Amino acid sequence: MKRSLVHSLSWVFSALTLSILGLTSLSVSGAQETGGVIRSDSAVHTAPGDDRVHLQSLIEELARQNPEIQAARERWEAAKAVVPQVQTLPDPKLQVGYQRMPMVEPLQGAMYGLAQEIPFPGKLRLRGEVATREAERFEQEYLATRLRLIARLKQAYFDLHFIHKGIEIVERNKQLLLQFEKTAKARYSVGQAAQQDIFRAQVEISRVLDRLAVLEQQKESLHAEINRLLNRPPAGPLGTPEEIHVTLLTVPLPDLSQRAEDFSPILRASVKGVERGEQAVSLARRQYFPDFDINALGLRNDRINDNGYQVMLGIKIPLWYETKQRQGVREAAAGLNSAREEFTATRQEVLFQVKDSFVQAQRAERLVMILRDAIIPQAALALRAAQSSYAVGKVDFLTLLNSLLTLQDSELELHGEMVSHEKAFARLEAITGGPLTGGVQEGTQGQ
Repeated sequence: MKRSLVHSLSWVFSALTLSILGLTSLSVSGAQETGGVIRSDSAVHTAPGDDRVHLQSLIEELARQNPEIQAARERWEAAKAVVPQVQTLPDPKLQVGYQRMPMVEPLQGAMYGLAQEIPFPGKLRLRGEVATREAERFEQEYLATRLRLIARLKQAYFDLHFIHKGIEIVERNKQLLLQFEKTAKARYSVGQAAQQDIFRAQVEISRVLDRLAVLEQQKESLHAEINRLLNRPPAGPLGTPEEIHVTLLTVPLPDLSQRAEDFSPILRASVKGVERGEQAVSLARRQYFPDFDINALGLRNDRINDNGYQVMLGIKIPLWYETKQRQGVREAAAGLNSAREEFTATRQEVLFQVKDSFVQAQRAERLVMILRDAIIPQAALALRAAQSSYAVGKVDFLTLLNSLLTLQDSELELHGEMVSHEKAFARLEAITGGPLTGGVQEGTQGQ
């Protein structure tokens, strides 16, 4: 009877271990790395009624509904509307009056005409150039905002995937711990185990429950974060993330850095700021030249029943150039220098982020392969051996428990590194101006 009980428990533990190995292999085999143009993490189709939430659909909703993106786009639209305004002549003035001059033959009658201010040649063009560069800067800021929020959405989505995987792994290990507790009680009842084994199993079960509570809270917080980005009610429901895929990044760092310098919206916005500053300096220097006023009046002399006209040309003299025009040039020059320094700082920050995300992606790739191909299979075999040995009294309960916790930590680390890799990849896409193309290679599925 005793032998039969031990044999039955050993069979149950072996079956549970095999199920863990199967689920781990299945989750790792889904970790195929995706390439840059079309991310395969959004191409998985689920069965009707499945509550899986697709990343690509969330990105599309973000682009439509996020208020920060819409506000950035409206700022761009507003800046574009400024360009034709500043390139247009000032509004003309319609003049109507009456004159009476006491002369030998008095002159009296109505006056009517138009007055038009005409800026010095080149000023309107320069004002248009300044406004155009400003509109282009707002365009790049809009693109940068969109890419930044897409990257933030992806990172929250990947974190949510990790939380769901963590809950799945911890729940599965909770069932194993309950089985361990039953085994410890059975062995204690026949004098083959210490009561401490039962207490230790119960402590670990309580710790698992504590960890599950933390994971549930983190899941709800991530739900609220994603809903906030999508302009949904924060308390609204959200489905389960799809299986994520790891992208083998084969683009060398110099190419990524060059891509960032060429296409990064943040950096291009700084470039447009410098160009705007250069045009603003040219415009400020042009203010030394005078503007003109042209007045054309028609005159009516009621005394002699005749009409006349009057044309006048006025010139604005920049008399106070010492405190006005010269200071305007100093202001524009200081703004240009500031824009250049901001460009240098932004460039350094962008190149740092490229390097940082690149090395994080490389580290995660190496760790995913080590965990998937070596550590997790070895930990699973160690747990299986510990289960068999504990069932026949060859190892103590602490060894069995450590084997389970080692496998659990390794599985969590694997999914954590997969998520870290994808988050680094998302940051690279945001920094370099969009989906990476031509430099990624599809990875092989995990075995």
